Amino acid sequence: MSKTLKRSLAVETTVLPNGLKIITESMPGTRSLSMGLWLRSGSRREAAAENGISHFIEHMLFKGTERRSTQEIARDLDAIGGYSDAFTGKELVSFNAKVLEEHAAHAFDILSDMLLRPRFDGDDLQKEKGVVLEEIKMDLDSPESQTHELFCKKFWKEDSLGWPILGSPKTVKSFHPEMLREYWQRHYVPGNLLITAAGKVKHAAFVKMVDGVMGGMKKNKPLPALPDVNVFPQIAMKTKASIEQAQLCIAAPSYPMGHAKRFGCYLMNTVLGGGMSSRLFQNVRERQGLVYHISSELSLYRDTGAMAIYAGTSPASLRRVVSSVMEELRALKHGPIAAEELRRAKDNLKASVVLGLESTSSRMSNLARQDIFFGRFWDLDETVEAIDAVQISDIHEIANTFLKPENMALTVVGPAGTEKFTRRDLAC
Repeated sequence: MSKTLKRSLAVETTVLPNGLKIITESMPGTRSLSMGLWLRSGSRREAAAENGISHFIEHMLFKGTERRSTQEIARDLDAIGGYSDAFTGKELVSFNAKVLEEHAAHAFDILSDMLLRPRFDGDDLQKEKGVVLEEIKMDLDSPESQTHELFCKKFWKEDSLGWPILGSPKTVKSFHPEMLREYWQRHYVPGNLLITAAGKVKHAAFVKMVDGVMGGMKKNKPLPALPDVNVFPQIAMKTKASIEQAQLCIAAPSYPMGHAKRFGCYLMNTVLGGGMSSRLFQNVRERQGLVYHISSELSLYRDTGAMAIYAGTSPASLRRVVSSVMEELRALKHGPIAAEELRRAKDNLKASVVLGLESTSSRMSNLARQDIFFGRFWDLDETVEAIDAVQISDIHEIANTFLKPENMALTVVGPAGTEKFTRRDLAC
């Protein structure tokens, strides 16, 4: 028997007998409906020889099913004015569409057909290898992407979290239809799937539609637990002769996605490098003129996280940029944070959250991410209250917990002759 829960007046959840969960959010006044079919596992679930297979399967599901060719999938979506997209992350994969409410059943039929009945045709696979290999080359041509990938590889060096989502040329070239189908059969199962919808949607009718298509899938055993992950802050340098700027990443560990102190992490990130009024932007770019771009960001996962600062500068200015960043980290740990500065950061973060939930697509994605990472629904008022509750002392505590010399990682991708660094340069 299906189990239905009401989380709020607008958000409802039903779990089918086979373990497939369906979450909807009604948005009165809308005419469109956004729906997503989500896989609760991404590239992090891959074995070494499989690296890149989650992303590759995402591509292959658009290459035809037992009922539709590639052209028919595209034509059917175009015929209803639908917008579709897909992406692969470290911990999830998404297939989604946005259509007028009256075309919801047709759009769901297309998406579910892709997930349930992929062909994995050998000729299509060979062509798609070429596409993905070109995608990998594009990343290899980007110093920013290379800096990020090198940081991840070193920081989570013993975990698949540190591997590139796209895989490597070697692994991609090794993929064959049987390998893809075996991975698909293990992961595309009810307990590892989530269906979300937001907009002009009636929960009971949407559940009935999903049940009619996917309710017959066999219940699966849970996927095995992921191993514990450790971080390894290192100094990593890579020479790239074809570039003129040095790209750098300075990073430290952070609390994971679901931690109670995550809002303090977000506010600390906003104060440090979250916008044009942030400390890093004002000091390193505006006052010293050392960079065109500098910012900080949080990469949070189920059980680990990192706060990373990215910048690009001339090799001659690289040491000054690193030194200036470390000065800002020391000031964040030991210096004052003005009440006005924290208020601006809170207003900025709250506005980002609110404005990010203005569309049916963003609401649909929000439902999925909340369930996948938190196992519950945080309504907007609850989120705003949690942001407002953060105190200056909370940010100081987080900064002093993680911003320590032994925790700091430095990654530099630059031209030949780029200056080298030691652990002493990361004193904070």
